Amino acid sequence: MIAITRFRVPAERAEGFAAEMTAVLSELAAGPGHRAGRLARTVDDPELWALITEWDGAGFYRRALGAPTIRMRLIPLAAMAIDEPGAYEEVL
Repeated sequence: MIAITRFRVPAERAEGFAAEMTAVLSELAAGPGHRAGRLARTVDDPELWALITEWDGAGFYRRALGAPTIRMRLIPLAAMAIDEPGAYEEVL
């Protein structure tokens, strides 16, 4: 499954946001079921970012997000997250 979480990040917070997400991706990568992860920013709107991760299944993804170290890093960033569904099941 693929998880996509989009964030609206003000320009003045971009550098710190990227650094925090690098740490989040590193911690997620160490967890079971993690396949890949990356951070992207749109070329048309530099304040719109996406955290994209791939997992063996939704359970692995949800358990990873529940880990205390991940939660401590993600909760301060959650205020910039766009509220929309983010877990996608691959169909092809």
